Amino acid sequence: NPQEISAAAGGCDEKPQALPYPFSFPHPFLPRPRRQPTTRNPPPMSHRKRPLEEDSRRVSRSRSRSRSRSPGRPKRGPSFPSYLDAPDLPAKTRLLCEILAKTPSSSVEAALDDAGVRINPSDVEDVLKLSYASPGSALKFFRWAGERFGHHHTPYAWNLVVDLLGKNLHFEAMWDAVKSMRAERLISLATFASVFGSYAAAARPDDVLMAFEVMDLYGVPRDVTALNSVLSAICREGHTARAREFLDRARRKMIQPDPDSYAIILEGCENEGSILGAKEAFEEMVVLVGWDPANVAAYDSFLTTLVKWGGSPGLDEAIRYVNKMRERQCSPGVKFLRIALDELLKAGDARRASTLWEMMAWRLGCYPDVGMYNIMISLLCYGNQIDEAYRCMDEMVTYGICPDAKIYNSMLQFLLKGRKLKDAAVMFNEMVKNECRPTHGNCTTALRIYLDSGDAEMAIKIWKYMVDKRLNPLEETGNLLINSLRDLDKLPEACRYAEDMAERGIKLYSATLSRLRINLTKLGKGSLYDQILRKWKSH
Repeated sequence: NPQEISAAAGGCDEKPQALPYPFSFPHPFLPRPRRQPTTRNPPPMSHRKRPLEEDSRRVSRSRSRSRSRSPGRPKRGPSFPSYLDAPDLPAKTRLLCEILAKTPSSSVEAALDDAGVRINPSDVEDVLKLSYASPGSALKFFRWAGERFGHHHTPYAWNLVVDLLGKNLHFEAMWDAVKSMRAERLISLATFASVFGSYAAAARPDDVLMAFEVMDLYGVPRDVTALNSVLSAICREGHTARAREFLDRARRKMIQPDPDSYAIILEGCENEGSILGAKEAFEEMVVLVGWDPANVAAYDSFLTTLVKWGGSPGLDEAIRYVNKMRERQCSPGVKFLRIALDELLKAGDARRASTLWEMMAWRLGCYPDVGMYNIMISLLCYGNQIDEAYRCMDEMVTYGICPDAKIYNSMLQFLLKGRKLKDAAVMFNEMVKNECRPTHGNCTTALRIYLDSGDAEMAIKIWKYMVDKRLNPLEETGNLLINSLRDLDKLPEACRYAEDMAERGIKLYSATLSRLRINLTKLGKGSLYDQILRKWKSH
């Protein structure tokens, strides 16, 4: 067993003291800096966003490249994950977290003893994950827990300690922990990925590269998987240009990048809006690793950069690149198609949207979802291409995708706008049948248009639906219905729905009541008006 530090482990969150046993390489903690770390969660342990885990090398070699490599630059802020944000924590975990958060570091071990809690290695992991804000107390807990099961902590718990120290900017102590892991033969790429992420989050890219250079001294090979972990950490913090420089340096040292390497760089360019950098990286990728149908993430990021940051010329250029990819049996994925359609919707450009859709939808693994169909159908409707919009809806059903309320409402809105009243009636009936609720605006517009066209039957059907589904507010639409029915010489219907509105507590305007009174008085039916008035006043 490593020699125990003579001084009791003090809290990083209070003042500098010695690193607690079982670390073999004691080093005083640096004073807690005022600057807080930049991420809430432990960084990924490989170039993809994955949890810390012992066997991260195997995980990071997975070739499912359609998954995003990097979550983008994190928001900088002082907050850490806290047990207070986890309402469903087991009682034991919550108790231990409360002790670490509320007890002075010097009294943590005594408080833990008094709690009388029996723990196992899994409990240590759960508590450490939620104790980043109290690093000194967390380390005291780590030592205290280890004494209860022979210091056989899991590799994941050790990696959390390394990550906890790094995220609190205690880098010398972090390296002490890394050395202790080496002595215990627990060190892995997961450990170094945490080191990379902590240095990168602290805006210290040079130290990220330094850590990479010494990996082999700790028994972790400097291979392409480790390279990708470095690239991901640097790009995630907005230093893609530095990552490119490091990639070039690694190539000179005979570490050959793979498609994932360029996918990471291209995603960094996308996040930073670097069109020139994206083009350079893409062309280099094509030369060095070739065209690969599985490298969807790289193609997505490259084309998305052109579309998001290149304006209308960027869209045209992206479409040309898609053609070039298709010639080589490669294609971007749904990420690019969705973003491109969003940009085309903003521009109201149905022509280019149709071109892109025909090139990509249901081809080479690009499977649109209901949201993308919604955008496409909206664009076609804006472009007055109703027949094409219907074709899109039929295509959805063919591929087993059910149109949602947004799609139905888009279609109904433009059918009403184009005064295609028979088609709009069919669409409304289909929506009701499929339980896709028309919006209040569409119902009000439809009721007004059908009344203007003299179709009182359809207007009444819409009104009944609005009342049944309580599509409030109803008073303006209801008064419109009553006045229009009166104007259409349908006084009995007008009185019936006026009485129904009064019973339901829907306000009748004084002008509406006045017109009804005049008409009913002329017909000698003043008593009916009095009945409606009494019901209106009673509600």
